[in-house]
Amino acid sequence: MNTETRGKELTCSDCGGTFTFTEREQEFFREKGFSEPKRCKSCRDRRKMDRGGGGGSRRGGY
Repeated sequence: MNTETRGKELTCSDCGGTFTFTEREQEFFREKGFSEPKRCKSCRDRRKMDRGGGGGSRRGGY
């Protein structure tokens, strides 16, 4: 069975929509010691953009 399609339904704390937290994602979060996500992917992406693009280092540039 495909692990991408099985998982747990969660509710986004921003938009209130539901999203699937797949078994693969659950395993990754468990390995990293992360708690379950509170936001769906589109709300996470929007939040990253609002905060300056997200990802990468915060050490500055040239």
